[in-house]
Amino acid sequence: MKKTTIAFLYNIRHIYPDPNDSRSDLEADFDDEETIEWIVKHLKNLGYHVIPIEANEKAYLSLYKNRKKIDFAFDFSFGLYGAQKYGHIPGMLEMLRIPFTSSSSFTRNLTLNKVEMKQILIANRIPTLPYQVFTSEDEKKESNLSYPLIVKPMAQGSSAGISNKSVVHNAEELRKQVRYILKTFDYPAFAEPFLRWREFSVSLLGNPPRILPIIEPDFKKLPKKFLPIDSLEVKWIFEEEEEVNHLVCPAKIYFQLKRKIETIARKTWEVLDIKDLCRIDMRTDEKDNIYVLDVNSPPGLIPPEVSVTSYFPLAARAARIDYPTLLKTIIESGMKRYQVK
Repeated sequence: MKKTTIAFLYNIRHIYPDPNDSRSDLEADFDDEETIEWIVKHLKNLGYHVIPIEANEKAYLSLYKNRKKIDFAFDFSFGLYGAQKYGHIPGMLEMLRIPFTSSSSFTRNLTLNKVEMKQILIANRIPTLPYQVFTSEDEKKESNLSYPLIVKPMAQGSSAGISNKSVVHNAEELRKQVRYILKTFDYPAFAEPFLRWREFSVSLLGNPPRILPIIEPDFKKLPKKFLPIDSLEVKWIFEEEEEVNHLVCPAKIYFQLKRKIETIARKTWEVLDIKDLCRIDMRTDEKDNIYVLDVNSPPGLIPPEVSVTSYFPLAARAARIDYPTLLKTIIESGMKRYQVK
C-alpha cells in the first residue's frame, strides 16, 4: 500500500525568545530544531512519507518541485516578514492546489492582524475589548480608554513584544511602549484595557470543532516580579525552567461560565472561518464577562518530549489524546475537508 506523502512546512528560530533581546521577538513564533525533528519523527512513525520544507524564501521552489508527489501538506509555518506573513505559505499551497491543514491564507492573515480581527469580531457581536491603534509615539490616548492599558504589536504571535512593560499606567509609559513596538516590529501598536482577572485558553479540534479541556493559567503561582499576563518571560522562561506548572487543565469553571466560553469560542471559529484547529485566548472582567483577546491558527504544537507546557497538546492530553493521535487527527480532519483519500 502506497504511503501518504506529507509536506511538513515549518520555521526554525535562530534566537531563543529573550525579553532583553528585541531581535528574538521577530522569531518568537518559530520553533527550535529539536521540536521540528520530533514532529517529523512522529509523522514518520504514523506511517507517512514526510518531505520537510523550511518556510523560508526558497519554500515555493521546493513545493513546486515536489507538487506532484505531495498528497497533503501539514502547514506549521508562520511566514517571515510583514503583517501578512501568516498567509504566505497557505497562499503558495492554494496557488499550487496542494491541500493543507489549518485555515485559508485569508483567515491566517486575519488572525495575525489583531486589529482587523477585532473589527470582524465587533461586526459579528463577539465580545472583544475596545482598542486604539498607534502609528506614532506622539499620538494621544482616546478618552474612551482608561488606564491601565496593555500595549501590543498589531501583528505578532507567541507573546512577542509583550512583557511587564506592556502594561502601562500613564501617558509617558504608553509613549515609551508604543515607541518600542514601532521600532522593533516596523508596524503599528495597539492598546486595549488591561483586565487583571481570569484568563482562559480554549483549544478547538476538527470540523465541526470539538472543544478540548479549557486551560486557565494560575497567575498566583507566578513569582511576584511577573505581572498576571502570558508575557514572553512567562511563556518562554518561567514555564520552561520552573518545576511549578501554573497551567490548570481542565480549568475550574462553574457551568454557566464554561457554557459562555464555549459558545463564544464556537462563534469565533465560525465567523473567522477557521479550519482543523486553533486556540482562542479570552479574559474576564470583574463581572465574569468574557472577551476574546487572540486567536492562534495554528496554535503551538510542541511535542511532550520537548515541553509539557505547550497549550494545545496539554489540552489534548487532558482529553486523553496522545501526541501522535493529535497529529493524525489534525491531518485526517484536513484531508476529509479536501476529500483526499
